[in-house]
Amino acid sequence: MADSKKVILTCTVCLSNNYTTTRRKTSTKRLELMKFCPKCGKKTLHKETK
Repeated sequence: MADSKKVILTCTVCLSNNYTTTRRKTSTKRLELMKFCPKCGKKTLHKETK
């Protein structure tokens, strides 16, 4: 997996860093996923942070 990179996903509502995942370096857009936020207690949009 030499062409992948670790990223941190942050909740857009409460701004807590909840998830880490890997993604390909070839994509240019930031990763956005609907994930469960334990702090908010519901599914919210999580965005990739630097």
